[in-house]
Amino acid sequence: MISAPEVAESPKSWMGSEMSAAPERWTRYWTEEQIDDLTHVVEGVGVGDDEMTNLNPAPLSTPSLRALVDAIRDDLIHQHGFVLLKGFPFQELDRRTTAAIFLMLGRLIGTLRSQNSAGHLLGHVKDVGSDLADPGTRIYQTNERQSFHTDSTDVVGLLCIRAARSGGQSLIASAETAYRIVHQRHPDLALKLFDPIATDRRNEQPEFEKPWFEIPVLSWFDDRLTVLYQRTYIESARRFSDAPSPGMSQIKALDVFDQVLNEPDVHLAMDLEPGDIQFVYNHSVLHDRMKFMDHSDPELRRHLLRLWLSLPGDRQLPPAFAQRYGSLVVGDRGGITAEGVRHCVPLDV
Repeated sequence: MISAPEVAESPKSWMGSEMSAAPERWTRYWTEEQIDDLTHVVEGVGVGDDEMTNLNPAPLSTPSLRALVDAIRDDLIHQHGFVLLKGFPFQELDRRTTAAIFLMLGRLIGTLRSQNSAGHLLGHVKDVGSDLADPGTRIYQTNERQSFHTDSTDVVGLLCIRAARSGGQSLIASAETAYRIVHQRHPDLALKLFDPIATDRRNEQPEFEKPWFEIPVLSWFDDRLTVLYQRTYIESARRFSDAPSPGMSQIKALDVFDQVLNEPDVHLAMDLEPGDIQFVYNHSVLHDRMKFMDHSDPELRRHLLRLWLSLPGDRQLPPAFAQRYGSLVVGDRGGITAEGVRHCVPLDV
């Protein structure tokens, strides 16, 4: 690539201030029919451990659910790249049933992907007292601000069980918008975002793979801009003597990219309330979470359930993504795998 690409305006090019003024563009509400239908689907499959790790909802799907998941997939793949879904009465359900319904919704939208080397199909975003200085710690296990990043899967889904005492806002930003601004202000640095850069796997590498991968923050492939970014793990990759060190201009490009993402007009801030479900498309949208203060009572502390999904009908990914995603097969890619580990659905951590 000789010059940074010009990215045309698209539904994925949006400003946070614009989205903040129009929540109807990205908020959907459950209908009573959809709630009843999904509840009946889960009842038909069961909520045992084996059932939840081998979900096949297609035979039990209904027109109302198909319409919902088709609309969500369109929002993610072809539109602005995120959606907030509100109104399911999770407060009336126990944890196992809540998890089963969330998993079933995810399975209707796409395929479930393992989120760590333990094979977890259901993740738990909560402060477990982990130290971020530990190379095995992932940021979601702390109460620290995460910084804008993407996950190693097509889509990440979050279901809010409990909110924090204060803080913990969700922030999301358009990669196309951030890139366009960087390109306008610093075209020389914008080009550096397309250079490969080493990123730490945080001790969760597949067998025979290096503990770091080398993929650009931005890729121009198939006439699309695709993002893969985790600044904290780029920094921690320096612990490996054989990982290439970024040059000064590359570091400056990351600094400028981060500065743009953090501009209030660029990103959208939202408070996730209990029962809210947020889906974010990692190939075009970066997400972040603000630092939070939690309740002293463990039963009241912030807790979100998480899904990683691969979507049918999605875009092709650049070949370099195979380092992180393993398979590049649409609908069957992404996640973190480990040899010989069976998938499981832990109900808590």
